[in-house]
Amino acid sequence: MYLYETIDHGDSASNEEHHTETSFVGEEGEPLLVDSDGGPPTKLSPGKAWKKTKSRISKERLMVVGSVLVTELCERMTYYSVMANMVLYCTSILKYSSDDASLVALIFGGTVYLIPVIGGYIADAFAGKYNTIFGSGLLYLLGLFLLPASAIDYPKWFGSTGDLSIRAREAFFFTGLIFIAMGTGGIKANVGPFGAQQVDDLGAEAVQSFFNWFYWFINAGAVVAYSGVAYVQQEIGFDVGFLIPLGSMVIALIIFAFARKKYVHRPPGGSILFKSIDVCCAACNKHKNPSWHHASKRGHSDEFILGVRAAVGVIPVFVLIIVYWAVYNQMSTSLFLQSERMNLYLGSAKMPAAILNIFNTIIILILIPIMDRVVYPCLAKFNKSPTHLQRIGIGMVLAACAMLYSGMIEIVRKDELARNGGFTQELAGSTFNASNITMFAQVPEFAFIGASEVFTSISGLEFAYTQAPAFMQGLLMGMFLMTSGLGGYLASAIVGIVSSWRTSDASDWYPKEPNHGHLEYILFLLAGLTIVNLAVFVMVAKQYKYKKPAFETIISENEDEVAEVEVGAPELEHKPRSSFT
Repeated sequence: MYLYETIDHGDSASNEEHHTETSFVGEEGEPLLVDSDGGPPTKLSPGKAWKKTKSRISKERLMVVGSVLVTELCERMTYYSVMANMVLYCTSILKYSSDDASLVALIFGGTVYLIPVIGGYIADAFAGKYNTIFGSGLLYLLGLFLLPASAIDYPKWFGSTGDLSIRAREAFFFTGLIFIAMGTGGIKANVGPFGAQQVDDLGAEAVQSFFNWFYWFINAGAVVAYSGVAYVQQEIGFDVGFLIPLGSMVIALIIFAFARKKYVHRPPGGSILFKSIDVCCAACNKHKNPSWHHASKRGHSDEFILGVRAAVGVIPVFVLIIVYWAVYNQMSTSLFLQSERMNLYLGSAKMPAAILNIFNTIIILILIPIMDRVVYPCLAKFNKSPTHLQRIGIGMVLAACAMLYSGMIEIVRKDELARNGGFTQELAGSTFNASNITMFAQVPEFAFIGASEVFTSISGLEFAYTQAPAFMQGLLMGMFLMTSGLGGYLASAIVGIVSSWRTSDASDWYPKEPNHGHLEYILFLLAGLTIVNLAVFVMVAKQYKYKKPAFETIISENEDEVAEVEVGAPELEHKPRSSFT
Protein backbone atom coordinates (compact mmCIF):
# COMPACT_ATOMS: atom_id res chain seq x y z
CA MET A 1 0.00 0.00 0.00
CA TYR A 2 1.17 3.55 -0.83
CA LEU A 3 0.33 6.63 1.19
CA TYR A 4 0.77 10.34 0.70
CA GLU A 5 3.36 12.00 2.94
CA THR A 6 2.87 15.76 3.14
CA ILE A 7 6.04 17.73 3.90
CA ASP A 8 5.96 21.43 4.80
CA HIS A 9 8.73 23.47 3.16
CA GLY A 10 7.55 26.86 4.42
CA ASP A 11 9.98 29.06 6.31
CA SER A 12 8.13 31.58 8.41
CA ALA A 13 11.36 33.26 9.48
CA SER A 14 12.50 34.02 5.95
CA ASN A 15 9.02 34.43 4.51
CA GLU A 16 9.88 32.06 1.70
CA GLU A 17 7.12 30.60 -0.42
CA HIS A 18 5.24 27.89 1.49
CA HIS A 19 4.62 24.72 -0.48
CA THR A 20 3.98 21.05 0.05
CA GLU A 21 5.53 17.97 -1.48
CA THR A 22 4.07 14.49 -1.74
CA SER A 23 5.81 11.22 -1.00
CA PHE A 24 4.30 7.79 -0.61
CA VAL A 25 6.39 5.74 1.80
CA GLY A 26 9.24 5.94 4.30
CA GLU A 27 12.80 4.80 3.63
CA GLU A 28 12.02 1.19 4.50
CA GLY A 29 8.70 1.13 2.67
CA GLU A 30 6.53 1.70 5.74
CA PRO A 31 3.58 4.12 5.51
CA LEU A 32 4.29 7.49 7.08
CA LEU A 33 2.11 10.33 8.33
CA VAL A 34 3.95 13.64 8.66
CA ASP A 35 2.95 16.21 11.27
CA SER A 36 2.17 19.50 9.47
CA ASP A 37 3.37 21.40 12.57
CA GLY A 38 6.91 20.09 12.18
CA GLY A 39 6.83 16.96 14.38
CA PRO A 40 8.60 13.72 13.40
CA PRO A 41 6.94 11.28 10.96
CA THR A 42 4.71 8.71 12.60
CA LYS A 43 4.66 5.03 11.63
CA LEU A 44 1.12 3.73 11.41
CA SER A 45 -0.53 0.48 10.49
CA PRO A 46 -1.74 0.55 6.86
CA GLY A 47 -5.45 0.86 7.67
CA LYS A 48 -5.04 3.53 10.34
CA ALA A 49 -2.49 5.41 8.25
CA TRP A 50 -4.82 5.75 5.28
CA LYS A 51 -7.85 6.76 7.37
CA LYS A 52 -5.91 9.40 9.31
CA THR A 53 -4.19 10.75 6.21
CA LYS A 54 -7.48 10.84 4.29
CA SER A 55 -9.19 12.74 7.13
CA ARG A 56 -6.40 15.31 7.34
CA ILE A 57 -6.25 15.78 3.57
CA SER A 58 -10.04 16.19 3.36
CA LYS A 59 -10.29 18.78 6.11
CA GLU A 60 -7.34 20.83 4.95
CA ARG A 61 -8.38 20.58 1.33
CA LEU A 62 -11.91 21.76 2.06
CA MET A 63 -10.53 24.68 4.04
CA VAL A 64 -8.13 25.87 1.36
CA VAL A 65 -10.57 25.34 -1.50
CA GLY A 66 -13.30 27.07 0.54
CA SER A 67 -10.99 30.02 1.16
CA VAL A 68 -10.29 30.40 -2.56
CA LEU A 69 -13.98 30.13 -3.47
CA VAL A 70 -15.18 32.64 -0.86
CA THR A 71 -12.38 35.01 -1.88
CA GLU A 72 -13.56 34.80 -5.47
CA LEU A 73 -17.17 35.37 -4.38
CA CYS A 74 -16.22 38.61 -2.57
CA GLU A 75 -13.94 39.80 -5.38
CA ARG A 76 -16.58 39.21 -8.05
CA MET A 77 -19.21 40.93 -5.93
CA THR A 78 -16.79 43.86 -5.80
CA TYR A 79 -16.18 43.92 -9.55
CA TYR A 80 -19.82 43.56 -10.55
CA SER A 81 -20.80 46.26 -8.03
CA VAL A 82 -18.47 48.60 -9.90
CA MET A 83 -19.68 47.42 -13.32
CA ALA A 84 -23.42 47.09 -12.64
CA ASN A 85 -24.41 50.76 -12.99
CA MET A 86 -21.37 52.17 -14.77
CA VAL A 87 -23.45 53.39 -17.72
CA LEU A 88 -25.92 55.03 -15.33
CA TYR A 89 -23.09 56.65 -13.32
CA CYS A 90 -21.55 58.10 -16.48
CA THR A 91 -24.87 59.49 -17.75
CA SER A 92 -26.24 60.80 -14.43
CA ILE A 93 -23.11 61.96 -12.54
CA LEU A 94 -20.57 62.63 -15.31
CA LYS A 95 -23.26 63.77 -17.81
CA TYR A 96 -22.12 61.55 -20.71
CA SER A 97 -24.35 60.54 -23.62
CA SER A 98 -25.59 56.95 -23.80
CA ASP A 99 -23.16 55.88 -26.52
CA ASP A 100 -20.17 57.51 -24.77
CA ALA A 101 -21.18 55.86 -21.47
CA SER A 102 -21.39 52.50 -23.24
CA LEU A 103 -17.91 52.99 -24.68
CA VAL A 104 -16.54 53.71 -21.19
CA ALA A 105 -18.06 50.47 -19.86
CA LEU A 106 -16.88 48.40 -22.84
CA ILE A 107 -13.32 49.75 -22.75
CA PHE A 108 -13.08 49.23 -18.98
CA GLY A 109 -14.47 45.71 -19.27
CA GLY A 110 -12.05 44.97 -22.09
CA THR A 111 -9.04 46.33 -20.23
CA VAL A 112 -9.89 44.31 -17.13
CA TYR A 113 -9.57 41.14 -19.17
CA LEU A 114 -6.44 42.12 -21.09
CA ILE A 115 -4.36 42.67 -17.96
CA PRO A 116 -4.60 38.99 -16.87
CA VAL A 117 -1.97 38.16 -19.48
CA ILE A 118 0.47 40.36 -17.55
CA GLY A 119 -0.77 39.02 -14.21
CA GLY A 120 -0.33 35.43 -15.34
CA TYR A 121 3.16 36.13 -16.64
CA ILE A 122 4.25 37.82 -13.39
CA ALA A 123 2.93 34.89 -11.33
CA ASP A 124 4.51 32.20 -13.51
CA ALA A 125 7.85 33.93 -13.95
CA PHE A 126 8.56 35.87 -10.76
CA ALA A 127 6.12 36.20 -7.88
CA GLY A 128 4.08 33.01 -7.73
CA LYS A 129 0.29 32.87 -7.77
CA TYR A 130 -0.34 33.64 -4.09
CA ASN A 131 1.83 36.76 -4.00
CA THR A 132 0.43 38.03 -7.29
CA ILE A 133 -3.16 37.60 -6.12
CA PHE A 134 -2.53 39.33 -2.79
CA GLY A 135 -0.51 42.18 -4.31
CA SER A 136 -3.15 42.74 -6.98
CA GLY A 137 -5.76 42.91 -4.22
CA LEU A 138 -3.90 45.81 -2.62
CA LEU A 139 -3.93 47.73 -5.93
CA TYR A 140 -7.63 46.90 -6.17
CA LEU A 141 -8.24 48.51 -2.76
CA LEU A 142 -6.54 51.73 -3.85
CA GLY A 143 -8.89 52.03 -6.82
CA LEU A 144 -11.91 51.26 -4.65
CA PHE A 145 -11.00 54.14 -2.32
CA LEU A 146 -11.10 56.53 -5.28
CA LEU A 147 -14.55 55.52 -6.56
CA PRO A 148 -16.59 56.77 -3.58
CA ALA A 149 -14.31 59.84 -3.54
CA SER A 150 -15.57 60.59 -7.06
CA ALA A 151 -19.22 60.21 -6.05
CA ILE A 152 -19.48 61.81 -2.61
CA ASP A 153 -21.57 64.96 -2.11
CA TYR A 154 -18.89 66.80 -0.13
CA PRO A 155 -21.12 69.60 1.29
CA LYS A 156 -23.58 66.97 2.54
CA TRP A 157 -20.97 64.61 3.99
CA PHE A 158 -18.44 67.05 5.41
CA GLY A 159 -20.26 70.36 5.59
CA SER A 160 -17.77 71.98 3.20
CA THR A 161 -18.74 75.03 1.19
CA GLY A 162 -17.35 73.77 -2.10
CA ASP A 163 -17.97 70.64 -4.12
CA LEU A 164 -15.99 68.72 -6.73
CA SER A 165 -16.33 69.78 -10.35
CA ILE A 166 -17.32 67.18 -12.93
CA ARG A 167 -13.72 67.22 -14.20
CA ALA A 168 -12.39 66.42 -10.74
CA ARG A 169 -14.93 63.61 -10.36
CA GLU A 170 -13.82 62.24 -13.72
CA ALA A 171 -10.19 62.29 -12.55
CA PHE A 172 -10.99 60.36 -9.37
CA PHE A 173 -13.29 57.95 -11.20
CA PHE A 174 -10.99 57.04 -14.09
CA THR A 175 -7.88 56.84 -11.90
CA GLY A 176 -9.82 54.47 -9.65
CA LEU A 177 -10.84 52.37 -12.67
CA ILE A 178 -7.18 52.07 -13.73
CA PHE A 179 -6.16 50.63 -10.35
CA ILE A 180 -9.23 48.38 -10.27
CA ALA A 181 -8.42 47.04 -13.74
CA MET A 182 -4.83 46.31 -12.64
CA GLY A 183 -6.05 44.63 -9.46
CA THR A 184 -8.79 42.47 -10.87
CA GLY A 185 -6.64 41.58 -13.89
CA GLY A 186 -3.88 40.22 -11.65
CA ILE A 187 -6.39 38.25 -9.59
CA LYS A 188 -8.38 36.83 -12.50
CA ALA A 189 -5.37 35.24 -14.20
CA ASN A 190 -4.28 33.36 -11.10
CA VAL A 191 -7.09 32.67 -8.64
CA GLY A 192 -8.71 29.98 -10.82
CA PRO A 193 -5.48 28.05 -11.52
CA PHE A 194 -4.40 28.56 -7.89
CA GLY A 195 -7.62 26.97 -6.66
CA ALA A 196 -7.43 24.16 -9.21
CA GLN A 197 -3.88 23.25 -8.21
CA GLN A 198 -5.21 22.56 -4.71
CA VAL A 199 -7.20 19.61 -6.16
CA ASP A 200 -5.48 18.57 -9.38
CA ASP A 201 -3.90 15.51 -7.73
CA LEU A 202 -7.43 14.11 -7.40
CA GLY A 203 -7.86 13.76 -11.16
CA ALA A 204 -9.54 15.44 -14.13
CA GLU A 205 -13.07 15.17 -12.73
CA ALA A 206 -12.03 17.01 -9.56
CA VAL A 207 -10.60 19.84 -11.65
CA GLN A 208 -13.81 20.02 -13.70
CA SER A 209 -15.86 20.05 -10.51
CA PHE A 210 -13.70 22.81 -9.05
CA PHE A 211 -14.20 25.06 -12.05
CA ASN A 212 -17.95 24.42 -12.00
CA TRP A 213 -18.18 25.49 -8.36
CA PHE A 214 -15.66 28.27 -8.89
CA TYR A 215 -18.05 29.73 -11.47
CA TRP A 216 -20.99 29.12 -9.15
CA PHE A 217 -19.37 31.29 -6.46
CA ILE A 218 -18.57 33.97 -9.05
CA ASN A 219 -22.25 34.24 -9.85
CA ALA A 220 -23.33 34.10 -6.22
CA GLY A 221 -21.31 37.30 -5.77
CA ALA A 222 -22.88 38.73 -8.91
CA VAL A 223 -26.41 38.18 -7.55
CA VAL A 224 -25.65 40.37 -4.53
CA ALA A 225 -24.04 43.04 -6.71
CA TYR A 226 -26.80 43.24 -9.30
CA SER A 227 -29.64 43.22 -6.80
CA GLY A 228 -28.72 44.80 -3.46
CA VAL A 229 -25.73 46.94 -4.40
CA ALA A 230 -27.25 48.09 -7.70
CA TYR A 231 -30.41 49.15 -5.84
CA VAL A 232 -28.39 51.18 -3.34
CA GLN A 233 -26.49 52.91 -6.13
CA GLN A 234 -29.62 53.75 -8.13
CA GLU A 235 -32.01 54.72 -5.36
CA ILE A 236 -29.79 55.89 -2.44
CA GLY A 237 -26.64 57.13 -4.12
CA PHE A 238 -23.36 56.14 -5.70
CA ASP A 239 -21.44 57.49 -2.71
CA VAL A 240 -22.85 54.79 -0.41
CA GLY A 241 -23.10 52.30 -3.28
CA PHE A 242 -19.36 52.49 -3.97
CA LEU A 243 -18.43 51.96 -0.31
CA ILE A 244 -19.96 48.47 -0.35
CA PRO A 245 -17.49 46.97 -2.87
CA LEU A 246 -14.65 48.52 -0.90
CA GLY A 247 -15.73 46.59 2.20
CA SER A 248 -16.22 43.41 0.17
CA MET A 249 -12.66 43.53 -1.14
CA VAL A 250 -11.23 43.99 2.35
CA ILE A 251 -13.08 40.83 3.43
CA ALA A 252 -11.77 38.96 0.35
CA LEU A 253 -8.14 39.70 1.19
CA ILE A 254 -8.56 38.73 4.84
CA ILE A 255 -10.13 35.37 3.94
CA PHE A 256 -7.52 34.67 1.28
CA ALA A 257 -4.61 35.39 3.62
CA PHE A 258 -6.16 33.32 6.43
CA ALA A 259 -5.30 29.98 4.79
CA ARG A 260 -1.87 31.00 3.47
CA LYS A 261 0.13 28.29 5.22
CA LYS A 262 -2.26 25.54 4.13
CA TYR A 263 -2.18 26.25 0.40
CA VAL A 264 -0.23 24.12 -2.07
CA HIS A 265 2.26 26.58 -3.60
CA ARG A 266 4.28 26.11 -6.74
CA PRO A 267 7.42 28.20 -7.15
CA PRO A 268 7.68 30.51 -10.20
CA GLY A 269 9.57 29.06 -13.14
CA GLY A 270 11.50 32.02 -14.54
CA SER A 271 10.83 34.18 -17.58
CA ILE A 272 8.27 31.92 -19.25
CA LEU A 273 7.01 34.47 -21.78
CA PHE A 274 10.39 35.35 -23.27
CA LYS A 275 11.56 31.73 -23.29
CA SER A 276 8.32 30.79 -25.07
CA ILE A 277 8.89 33.48 -27.69
CA ASP A 278 12.44 32.18 -28.18
CA VAL A 279 11.11 28.64 -28.72
CA CYS A 280 8.63 29.88 -31.33
CA CYS A 281 11.32 31.89 -33.11
CA ALA A 282 13.64 28.90 -33.12
CA ALA A 283 10.90 26.66 -34.50
CA CYS A 284 10.30 29.07 -37.38
CA ASN A 285 13.93 29.95 -37.98
CA LYS A 286 14.72 27.30 -40.57
CA HIS A 287 12.89 28.53 -43.67
CA LYS A 288 13.35 25.36 -45.70
CA ASN A 289 12.36 22.98 -42.95
CA PRO A 290 10.69 24.78 -40.01
CA SER A 291 10.39 22.49 -37.00
CA TRP A 292 9.94 22.62 -33.23
CA HIS A 293 13.06 20.46 -32.97
CA HIS A 294 15.22 23.48 -33.78
CA ALA A 295 14.30 24.92 -30.37
CA SER A 296 16.21 22.18 -28.58
CA LYS A 297 19.40 23.55 -30.11
CA ARG A 298 18.97 26.71 -28.04
CA GLY A 299 19.08 24.78 -24.79
CA HIS A 300 15.33 24.34 -24.19
CA SER A 301 14.16 21.07 -22.68
CA ASP A 302 11.78 18.76 -24.53
CA GLU A 303 9.21 19.30 -21.76
CA PHE A 304 9.31 23.08 -22.22
CA ILE A 305 9.09 22.82 -26.01
CA LEU A 306 6.04 20.55 -25.73
CA GLY A 307 4.47 23.03 -23.32
CA VAL A 308 4.95 25.90 -25.76
CA ARG A 309 3.52 23.80 -28.58
CA ALA A 310 0.46 23.11 -26.44
CA ALA A 311 0.02 26.84 -25.73
CA VAL A 312 0.37 27.76 -29.42
CA GLY A 313 -2.14 25.07 -30.33
CA VAL A 314 -4.94 26.62 -28.28
CA ILE A 315 -4.57 30.12 -29.77
CA PRO A 316 -6.97 29.48 -32.72
CA VAL A 317 -9.60 28.30 -30.23
CA PHE A 318 -9.11 31.37 -28.06
CA VAL A 319 -9.36 33.73 -31.06
CA LEU A 320 -12.73 32.28 -32.01
CA ILE A 321 -14.14 32.90 -28.51
CA ILE A 322 -13.66 36.69 -28.87
CA VAL A 323 -16.98 37.20 -30.70
CA TYR A 324 -18.77 35.36 -27.89
CA TRP A 325 -17.44 37.88 -25.35
CA ALA A 326 -18.57 40.78 -27.56
CA VAL A 327 -22.09 39.39 -27.11
CA TYR A 328 -21.60 38.88 -23.37
CA ASN A 329 -20.59 42.53 -22.92
CA GLN A 330 -23.97 43.69 -24.24
CA MET A 331 -25.52 42.96 -20.83
CA SER A 332 -23.85 46.03 -19.31
CA THR A 333 -24.36 48.27 -22.37
CA SER A 334 -27.02 47.67 -25.05
CA LEU A 335 -29.30 45.57 -22.88
CA PHE A 336 -28.88 48.00 -19.97
CA LEU A 337 -29.91 50.92 -22.21
CA GLN A 338 -32.91 48.86 -23.27
CA SER A 339 -33.81 48.21 -19.61
CA GLU A 340 -33.69 51.92 -18.71
CA ARG A 341 -36.40 52.58 -21.28
CA MET A 342 -38.78 49.83 -20.16
CA ASN A 343 -41.13 49.73 -17.19
CA LEU A 344 -38.96 49.09 -14.11
CA TYR A 345 -41.84 48.84 -11.67
CA LEU A 346 -42.85 45.62 -9.97
CA GLY A 347 -46.17 46.63 -8.47
CA SER A 348 -45.42 49.92 -6.71
CA ALA A 349 -41.70 49.19 -6.21
CA LYS A 350 -39.17 50.44 -8.74
CA MET A 351 -36.44 47.91 -9.46
CA PRO A 352 -32.85 48.82 -10.37
CA ALA A 353 -32.25 48.49 -14.11
CA ALA A 354 -29.21 46.31 -13.43
CA ILE A 355 -31.28 43.75 -11.52
CA LEU A 356 -31.97 41.84 -14.74
CA ASN A 357 -28.41 40.56 -14.50
CA ILE A 358 -29.49 38.34 -11.63
CA PHE A 359 -31.45 36.25 -14.12
CA ASN A 360 -28.15 35.67 -15.85
CA THR A 361 -26.66 34.50 -12.57
CA ILE A 362 -29.73 32.57 -11.37
CA ILE A 363 -29.72 30.33 -14.44
CA ILE A 364 -25.99 29.73 -13.83
CA LEU A 365 -26.54 28.91 -10.15
CA ILE A 366 -29.25 26.43 -11.15
CA LEU A 367 -27.51 24.86 -14.13
CA ILE A 368 -24.06 24.32 -12.62
CA PRO A 369 -25.17 21.81 -9.94
CA ILE A 370 -27.42 20.05 -12.46
CA MET A 371 -24.62 19.72 -15.02
CA ASP A 372 -21.96 18.85 -12.43
CA ARG A 373 -23.95 16.31 -10.40
CA VAL A 374 -26.49 14.92 -12.87
CA VAL A 375 -25.93 15.54 -16.59
CA TYR A 376 -22.15 15.12 -16.92
CA PRO A 377 -21.96 12.01 -14.68
CA CYS A 378 -24.85 10.40 -16.57
CA LEU A 379 -23.24 11.10 -19.93
CA ALA A 380 -19.93 9.75 -18.60
CA LYS A 381 -21.54 6.41 -17.71
CA PHE A 382 -22.44 5.98 -21.40
CA ASN A 383 -19.05 7.30 -22.60
CA LYS A 384 -20.83 10.31 -24.15
CA SER A 385 -19.09 13.06 -22.19
CA PRO A 386 -18.95 16.23 -24.33
CA THR A 387 -15.47 17.59 -24.93
CA HIS A 388 -14.42 21.08 -23.84
CA LEU A 389 -14.81 22.40 -27.38
CA GLN A 390 -18.23 20.82 -27.87
CA ARG A 391 -19.44 22.53 -24.71
CA ILE A 392 -17.98 25.86 -25.86
CA GLY A 393 -19.86 25.52 -29.17
CA ILE A 394 -23.17 24.92 -27.36
CA GLY A 395 -22.62 28.18 -25.46
CA MET A 396 -22.09 30.07 -28.72
CA VAL A 397 -25.46 28.85 -30.03
CA LEU A 398 -27.18 30.11 -26.86
CA ALA A 399 -25.41 33.49 -27.17
CA ALA A 400 -26.73 33.91 -30.71
CA CYS A 401 -30.25 33.13 -29.43
CA ALA A 402 -29.87 35.88 -26.81
CA MET A 403 -29.05 38.52 -29.45
CA LEU A 404 -31.88 37.44 -31.76
CA TYR A 405 -34.41 37.63 -28.93
CA SER A 406 -33.13 41.01 -27.67
CA GLY A 407 -33.37 42.48 -31.17
CA MET A 408 -36.99 41.35 -31.45
CA ILE A 409 -37.81 42.79 -28.00
CA GLU A 410 -36.32 46.14 -29.06
CA ILE A 411 -38.64 46.24 -32.08
CA VAL A 412 -41.66 45.42 -29.90
CA ARG A 413 -40.61 47.99 -27.26
CA LYS A 414 -40.33 50.86 -29.73
CA ASP A 415 -43.57 49.88 -31.46
CA GLU A 416 -45.46 50.03 -28.15
CA LEU A 417 -43.78 53.34 -27.31
CA ALA A 418 -44.82 54.83 -30.67
CA ARG A 419 -48.43 53.69 -30.21
CA ASN A 420 -48.98 54.62 -26.55
CA GLY A 421 -46.44 57.36 -25.84
CA GLY A 422 -44.87 55.67 -22.79
CA PHE A 423 -44.23 57.45 -19.48
CA THR A 424 -41.46 59.43 -17.79
CA GLN A 425 -39.14 57.34 -15.61
CA GLU A 426 -36.36 58.67 -13.35
CA LEU A 427 -33.16 56.82 -12.47
CA ALA A 428 -30.41 58.39 -10.33
CA GLY A 429 -31.50 61.89 -11.28
CA SER A 430 -31.82 61.20 -15.03
CA THR A 431 -35.20 60.95 -16.79
CA PHE A 432 -36.13 58.57 -19.62
CA ASN A 433 -39.19 58.14 -21.79
CA ALA A 434 -39.99 54.49 -21.07
CA SER A 435 -42.23 51.92 -22.72
CA ASN A 436 -45.06 50.39 -20.73
CA ILE A 437 -43.67 46.93 -21.49
CA THR A 438 -42.18 45.45 -18.35
CA MET A 439 -38.43 45.07 -18.09
CA PHE A 440 -39.00 41.42 -17.23
CA ALA A 441 -39.70 40.79 -20.90
CA GLN A 442 -35.90 40.89 -21.16
CA VAL A 443 -35.42 37.93 -18.82
CA PRO A 444 -34.84 35.39 -21.66
CA GLU A 445 -32.01 37.58 -23.02
CA PHE A 446 -30.11 37.34 -19.76
CA ALA A 447 -31.06 33.70 -19.20
CA PHE A 448 -29.72 32.68 -22.62
CA ILE A 449 -26.41 34.43 -21.92
CA GLY A 450 -26.25 32.87 -18.45
CA ALA A 451 -26.81 29.39 -19.86
CA SER A 452 -24.16 30.07 -22.50
CA GLU A 453 -21.62 30.87 -19.77
CA VAL A 454 -22.13 27.45 -18.17
CA PHE A 455 -20.89 25.94 -21.42
CA THR A 456 -18.53 28.44 -23.05
CA SER A 457 -16.97 30.29 -20.13
CA ILE A 458 -16.61 27.44 -17.62
CA SER A 459 -15.41 25.01 -20.28
CA GLY A 460 -13.02 27.64 -21.59
CA LEU A 461 -11.47 28.07 -18.14
CA GLU A 462 -11.12 24.31 -17.74
CA PHE A 463 -9.74 23.97 -21.27
CA ALA A 464 -7.11 26.66 -20.63
CA TYR A 465 -6.06 24.98 -17.38
CA THR A 466 -5.94 21.39 -18.62
CA GLN A 467 -4.16 22.14 -21.90
CA ALA A 468 -1.35 24.05 -20.17
CA PRO A 469 1.70 22.54 -18.48
CA ALA A 470 1.98 23.54 -14.83
CA PHE A 471 4.69 26.12 -15.51
CA MET A 472 2.46 27.97 -18.03
CA GLN A 473 -0.97 27.77 -16.41
CA GLY A 474 -1.06 31.42 -15.30
CA LEU A 475 0.03 32.66 -18.72
CA LEU A 476 -2.42 30.46 -20.63
CA MET A 477 -5.25 31.36 -18.26
CA GLY A 478 -4.39 35.00 -18.84
CA MET A 479 -4.57 34.38 -22.59
CA PHE A 480 -8.04 32.90 -22.22
CA LEU A 481 -9.23 35.82 -20.10
CA MET A 482 -7.72 38.17 -22.68
CA THR A 483 -10.32 36.89 -25.14
CA SER A 484 -12.97 38.50 -22.94
CA GLY A 485 -11.03 41.78 -23.00
CA LEU A 486 -10.68 41.63 -26.77
CA GLY A 487 -14.40 40.88 -26.94
CA GLY A 488 -15.05 44.14 -25.07
CA TYR A 489 -12.80 46.01 -27.47
CA LEU A 490 -14.47 44.33 -30.45
CA ALA A 491 -17.87 45.42 -29.14
CA SER A 492 -16.62 49.00 -28.64
CA ALA A 493 -15.11 48.96 -32.16
CA ILE A 494 -18.46 47.87 -33.59
CA VAL A 495 -20.17 50.73 -31.72
CA GLY A 496 -17.57 53.17 -33.05
CA ILE A 497 -17.93 51.92 -36.63
CA VAL A 498 -21.71 52.03 -36.74
CA SER A 499 -21.70 55.43 -34.99
CA SER A 500 -19.49 56.78 -37.78
CA TRP A 501 -22.31 56.03 -40.21
CA ARG A 502 -24.57 58.42 -38.28
CA THR A 503 -26.59 60.73 -40.51
CA SER A 504 -29.32 61.37 -37.97
CA ASP A 505 -30.20 59.90 -34.59
CA ALA A 506 -33.32 58.33 -36.09
CA SER A 507 -31.30 56.17 -38.49
CA ASP A 508 -28.37 55.35 -36.19
CA TRP A 509 -27.66 51.74 -35.21
CA TYR A 510 -26.35 52.87 -31.82
CA PRO A 511 -28.18 56.15 -31.19
CA LYS A 512 -27.45 58.68 -28.47
CA GLU A 513 -31.11 58.16 -27.51
CA PRO A 514 -32.18 54.53 -28.14
CA ASN A 515 -35.84 55.51 -28.48
CA HIS A 516 -35.02 57.29 -31.73
CA GLY A 517 -32.69 54.89 -33.55
CA HIS A 518 -32.29 51.23 -34.48
CA LEU A 519 -30.48 49.53 -31.63
CA GLU A 520 -31.98 46.26 -32.85
CA TYR A 521 -29.75 46.36 -35.95
CA ILE A 522 -26.56 46.05 -33.93
CA LEU A 523 -28.11 43.24 -31.87
CA PHE A 524 -29.00 41.31 -35.04
CA LEU A 525 -25.50 42.03 -36.40
CA LEU A 526 -23.96 40.43 -33.32
CA ALA A 527 -26.24 37.39 -33.71
CA GLY A 528 -25.09 37.00 -37.31
CA LEU A 529 -21.42 37.37 -36.41
CA THR A 530 -21.82 34.71 -33.71
CA ILE A 531 -23.35 32.22 -36.16
CA VAL A 532 -20.61 32.76 -38.75
CA ASN A 533 -17.96 32.52 -36.00
CA LEU A 534 -19.52 29.25 -34.77
CA ALA A 535 -19.21 27.69 -38.22
CA VAL A 536 -15.47 28.45 -38.27
CA PHE A 537 -15.12 27.26 -34.67
CA VAL A 538 -16.63 23.86 -35.53
CA MET A 539 -14.03 23.35 -38.26
CA VAL A 540 -11.17 24.27 -35.89
CA ALA A 541 -12.57 22.07 -33.10
CA LYS A 542 -12.65 19.03 -35.37
CA GLN A 543 -8.92 19.42 -36.06
CA TYR A 544 -7.83 20.04 -32.46
CA LYS A 545 -5.90 17.29 -30.67
CA TYR A 546 -6.21 17.34 -26.88
CA LYS A 547 -3.05 17.32 -24.79
CA LYS A 548 -2.74 14.94 -21.82
CA PRO A 549 -0.24 14.97 -18.97
CA ALA A 550 2.51 12.36 -19.16
CA PHE A 551 1.57 10.81 -15.79
CA GLU A 552 -1.56 10.61 -13.67
CA THR A 553 -2.22 9.27 -10.20
CA ILE A 554 -4.28 6.11 -10.27
CA ILE A 555 -6.45 5.41 -7.24
CA SER A 556 -8.19 2.09 -6.87
CA GLU A 557 -11.91 1.96 -6.20
CA ASN A 558 -11.47 1.01 -2.54
CA GLU A 559 -8.75 3.71 -2.13
CA ASP A 560 -6.35 1.19 -0.62
CA GLU A 561 -3.74 1.53 -3.35
CA VAL A 562 -2.13 4.46 -5.10
CA ALA A 563 0.30 4.13 -7.98
CA GLU A 564 1.81 6.48 -10.52
CA VAL A 565 1.68 5.09 -14.05
CA GLU A 566 1.94 6.33 -17.56
CA VAL A 567 -1.37 7.42 -19.08
CA GLY A 568 -2.69 4.84 -21.48
CA ALA A 569 -1.08 1.86 -19.76
CA PRO A 570 -3.45 -1.04 -20.52
CA GLU A 571 -3.00 -2.84 -17.23
CA LEU A 572 -4.55 -0.16 -15.00
CA GLU A 573 -7.83 1.66 -15.29
CA HIS A 574 -7.90 5.37 -14.49
CA LYS A 575 -10.41 6.09 -11.75
CA PRO A 576 -10.08 9.73 -10.68
CA ARG A 577 -12.04 10.90 -7.70
CA SER A 578 -15.27 12.51 -8.73
CA SER A 579 -14.82 15.86 -6.97
CA PHE A 580 -12.75 17.76 -4.47
CA THR A 581 -15.56 17.45 -1.93
